[in-house]
Amino acid sequence: MFDKILAFDLITLIEDNLNTVRQRTRSVTSSDDFTSSEAGMILLDSVCMKLVAVGESIKNLDKVSNKELLPKYPQIQWKQAMGMRDIIVHHYFDVDAEQIFNTLREDIPLLLSVLATIKSDLKKNK
Repeated sequence: MFDKILAFDLITLIEDNLNTVRQRTRSVTSSDDFTSSEAGMILLDSVCMKLVAVGESIKNLDKVSNKELLPKYPQIQWKQAMGMRDIIVHHYFDVDAEQIFNTLREDIPLLLSVLATIKSDLKKNK
């Protein structure tokens, strides 16, 4: 058994960061919006920092749940979500704006949906 309140709080933190990323990038329509200007590059840096925080929080969620929680939700590639954090931190100059853009459009909406499901399930199983 694990601390469900702590897990719930971590999920809320992840959701908050992802929603901040979505809000900040609502006008981004392609990876060129990141790479074509200084303001775009600053935004990309901001998004990457938030994705680092998300990846670290997912790692912490996996730890506090004794690796029991995340495998129940296989619609997310959790290892890749955690790995993105490592790539940004350890290989920052290799970060691909196109991949970050794809993450924004494809992965974050699904992740937010699954996190909402996890929180609902945690509430049910108190």
